[in-house]
Amino acid sequence: MPETPNLACLVREKRGCDRVIATRDHVLPLDEFEVASSLSAHLASLRERSVVLIVRDMAKAAAALIDLDGWARRIVLCPPEWELARLESAARDAEADALVFDGDVSAPPIPVELAASCRLPLEKLETPRAACCETEWILPTSGTSGPPKLVIHTLRSLMGAIADAPLQHWATFYDIRRYGGLQIFLRAVSGQGSLSLGGDGESVGSLLSRFGAARITHISGTPSHWRKVLMSREGGRIDPDYLRLSGEIADNAVLGALQALYPRARIEHAYASTEAGVVFAVDDGRAGFPASWLDGDSAVQMRVAEGSLRVRSDRCALRFLGANAPPIADKDGFVDTGDIVDRRGDRLYFVGRRSGIINVGGVKVHPEEVEAALNAHAAVRVSRVFARKSSITGALVFADVVLRDGRMPDAASERQILAACRTRLPPHMVPAGLRFVSDLPVTDGGKLARHG
Repeated sequence: MPETPNLACLVREKRGCDRVIATRDHVLPLDEFEVASSLSAHLASLRERSVVLIVRDMAKAAAALIDLDGWARRIVLCPPEWELARLESAARDAEADALVFDGDVSAPPIPVELAASCRLPLEKLETPRAACCETEWILPTSGTSGPPKLVIHTLRSLMGAIADAPLQHWATFYDIRRYGGLQIFLRAVSGQGSLSLGGDGESVGSLLSRFGAARITHISGTPSHWRKVLMSREGGRIDPDYLRLSGEIADNAVLGALQALYPRARIEHAYASTEAGVVFAVDDGRAGFPASWLDGDSAVQMRVAEGSLRVRSDRCALRFLGANAPPIADKDGFVDTGDIVDRRGDRLYFVGRRSGIINVGGVKVHPEEVEAALNAHAAVRVSRVFARKSSITGALVFADVVLRDGRMPDAASERQILAACRTRLPPHMVPAGLRFVSDLPVTDGGKLARHG
């Protein structure tokens, strides 16, 4: 990367390859950034400002990021579902003095000095491109440990895990305004191929149809995204060389099902977080990761303290946003991920979030660990474990279960699944009951919705 990296420079280095970023509604030719912009006459006025970016279509978001990186002092990446109060709060925390909004709608009423519209197709560039600063990228955390926080990255920390690669045509189910999707966007922009992204409210079938037509070779999503693909019967529309899971625990059930559906694909499950950055990727087809990786002397250092994984690397976020924000790392520079791991022989397994524990009579239960046992049953496609109050134990474990195609929910199914759980789990972890459902809710970030 250049001494002061910026996206426009990375795009320019790969010009002539006819690369595009495509959504359902827009096709963004990357070569046109040499002479054109999504911000046109507004670009000069945005120099060294702190900018809140709020647009719906991801092609517009991608265009604005290329225009603003190295030009704006800060970019606050706002997911499109954020309500006005959340936008105003983020703008205050970031000391924002400008807003970039979707030119097809009215600007959100956020009190900033400048509101600039983002439009596609690109228009002639009126201000010569020249990096003037190293932009701070403000990203929201996933919110799995409480209300989302805002963290500060730079392009250097965001691209720490990205290396030069041969031609790859990427697709992702993620939103690029979240860390997992942003990683794929940056891989594509700095690479040699194109990128296909989702549209607002687009169905799994429509996405897979477009991805297949684009002949994508590499694709990423959360395990929840991939279970949606497995449930849809539309998975055959793509034939990837490489498939990536991240954002949630990848259990053996989903890894095995994907390997069966895509036998020639290399399948990796990656571990990353907005705070800790990209930590590692596992490609041996098994859940968890080798315990020997804790002892590795590499760019990413890991250790386990009080059961949770701690990470130190130059891929970690710089800090949380805000004058009174807590430190992001401890005195030794390690970020506490809040993800609990359990060592079994020569391997470490993720068992859940520290914040998600169910207390059953004083004994801790990780919902994800129970879900892995449920999902291992041949009749189960996916499950979601939750707590119900109990006057005796304080809480009991229950689960919503989606059965595989053709399976009929009945009392016999419940007995068989629970019997299998008893062979895998201690008594306090076995669900007190199951509720059979047709689908499970997923958050806007693509993760299993555990609340509501």
